[in-house]
Amino acid sequence: MIADVSKSDKIVVEKSTVPVKTAEAIEKILTHNSKGINFQILSNPEFLAEGTAIQDLFNPDRVLIGGRETPEGQKAIQALKDVYAHWVPAERIICTNLWSAELSKLAANAFLAQRISSVNAMSALCEATGADVSEVSHAIGKDTRIGPKFLNASVGFGGSCFQKDILNLVYICECNGLSEVANYWKQVVQVNEYQKNRFVNRVVSSMFNTVSGKKIAILGFAFKKDTGDTRETPAIGVCQGLLGDKAILSIYDPQVPQELIQRDLSMHKSELDKPPHLRPVNAVAIEQVTCVGDAYEAAKGAHGICILTEWDEFKTLDYKKIYNNMNKPAFVFDGRNVVDIEKLRQIGFIVYSIGKPLDAWLKDMPAVA
Repeated sequence: MIADVSKSDKIVVEKSTVPVKTAEAIEKILTHNSKGINFQILSNPEFLAEGTAIQDLFNPDRVLIGGRETPEGQKAIQALKDVYAHWVPAERIICTNLWSAELSKLAANAFLAQRISSVNAMSALCEATGADVSEVSHAIGKDTRIGPKFLNASVGFGGSCFQKDILNLVYICECNGLSEVANYWKQVVQVNEYQKNRFVNRVVSSMFNTVSGKKIAILGFAFKKDTGDTRETPAIGVCQGLLGDKAILSIYDPQVPQELIQRDLSMHKSELDKPPHLRPVNAVAIEQVTCVGDAYEAAKGAHGICILTEWDEFKTLDYKKIYNNMNKPAFVFDGRNVVDIEKLRQIGFIVYSIGKPLDAWLKDMPAVA
């Protein structure tokens, strides 16, 4: 379409995260349909994080521009650089070749996800040994070569980019015969899956090895706070794991609508309107899942609470009130390390927090893989 309507030379800027060499494919298509018009293709991947996108735009760590190493390519790079120079300091604008720019975006997300999987792997070891993952993270984060960011243990990473970009990287490695490198990056995703499964196993084993017929309150469904995005959220895997053992879920998230939760858990209305014996295998019975308007309603009559998103409001809930309205023994499974463990234990909760020393109850339960 660009080639068809262009009447003068054009600079085409690729913004999306794409497989390496997408710019080359765009270039070939435009060149073969150019009608004498010259096209320069630039790769300018965005590094905007959900929840802080405007701040990231106005004050970026860096702006990355990749283009051809020809006079025409360098001229195109300079044209885009001049646009950013209106508000971005020159030293933060990095100019590279096309392939470096495309690969850098994938590499950045892979490295961030790798840090999360690394600290989550350590959290399992911390629980086994009695160490505290928060203390370990703080200690290693003080090393200036490592730094403190993305070292918070959790139930796992989510979002639209991390897994997709790592698997993209794996594919590129395999296409280039780098099977060992591909396997290395695959492990980042595998540890993320392991962490979600480990969390579900901990919930089930702690509650007398079954959650069948038990009400579990799910606090948070988005993949991180300050967004309603549920793409690849670990909450999906955790909920499906609990539903697989026939748990009754009461879900609350301040930004995720009920329709989105139902879709993510394969609860399409057209499927739910059918008699149970005609529903697809992955359709969850409507009576197994309820979406509610606040955390207190979600926890009312529940046997346990799973905190799956680090919403600030979950830190300041009246947990005494929640405890009084729950079945006993009452459990809290903190997948984001947001609660005051000792305070909750004093109230009467049995608390599991990822990577934290286990209380006596959990130590007596069977080990989870």
